[in-house]
Amino acid sequence: MSAQEKPLREIRVNPIIPSESVLVATARGMRPKKAEAPAPRDTRAHVETCPFCTGNEHMTPPAILTSPASGAWEVRIVENLYPVLDDDVSNPNFNFGLQQTIDGYGRHEVVIDHANHGIALHEMSATHLHLMLQAFQTRMKQLYQSNERLKYVLLFKNFGPAAGGSIPHTHSQIIATPVVPHNVQTEIEHSHHYYTKFGKCIFCTLIDEALTFEATIYDRESGEIRRRIDVGQYIIERGRHFVAVKPFASRFEWEVQIFPLQHHSDFLQTDGEKLLDFAQVLRRTMARLDAVLGGVQYNYFLHSLPHGAQHQGFQASYHWHMEICPRTSIPTGFELGSGLFVNTISPEVAAQKLRDVALPP
Repeated sequence: MSAQEKPLREIRVNPIIPSESVLVATARGMRPKKAEAPAPRDTRAHVETCPFCTGNEHMTPPAILTSPASGAWEVRIVENLYPVLDDDVSNPNFNFGLQQTIDGYGRHEVVIDHANHGIALHEMSATHLHLMLQAFQTRMKQLYQSNERLKYVLLFKNFGPAAGGSIPHTHSQIIATPVVPHNVQTEIEHSHHYYTKFGKCIFCTLIDEALTFEATIYDRESGEIRRRIDVGQYIIERGRHFVAVKPFASRFEWEVQIFPLQHHSDFLQTDGEKLLDFAQVLRRTMARLDAVLGGVQYNYFLHSLPHGAQHQGFQASYHWHMEICPRTSIPTGFELGSGLFVNTISPEVAAQKLRDVALPP
């Protein structure tokens, strides 16, 4: 925060999940703290001892899927050796008073994103990212079709130690679960409530506002301008079919979300030119984050409408998207105890800094 900027202290409500609020407190960013150096990144193209590098395929379980299907692989999917869910043991569900269990059935797989050990996502070509996204889709479809007990397939990536990444070779993960995750189900329910009330998708409405809305808010007593919202103020990157947006109620200082510009509820139905455009927007968004943060550690995850008859009625109200959450701070006791996220950087300032990054066309 510069000396000219007034401290911002306000609670912003997430329009998708109103119970999830964010305290934007920019003055907190000025408190004394030890400067942290960017996390070191292993940029080597190949590491002899890495189980994910080419030539070491024997160090992992057999490939479930490789892309391309023949010749040298560029993307490879294998079982996770240390799964959080698996299908090897079936334990009966039971209830004991208030204590209940559900069988921990599911699948946990690793997607080796690239044969190059140390390449970052923004350094990959859009063509390769397109191939990677197609591999995601193929395996997610296979998992949904494999067993009706699987209710949700979550794709996510942990990059860097601060984000929970345990192996430096670039990789993502897929977990198929017997339940729909609570945060996804909450998004579905709240967006359906909005659709029932107003007859339109809340995600589409937020995108339209980000692209077209502007307003000036004045102080009631002094008449001074308190806030000015300009058209495109929260837009970070835009392609023909996708847009990257800085949320007004950002949980993380540098959080960015990517949406299809046209309404789609299911990531698995996105293909062709649109999927390539998604790859390009994702690559450029990650390049902006890396340029501003100097070696970004992050989680990303993809939320899409669950498959199954019980969710087919939500296609008009739910909008699939990717959430990118750079990990630049550790949650405090206040955040863990209150459930209120604290953001020490104004989302408007963060969005401006990301937009200001000069990228090649």
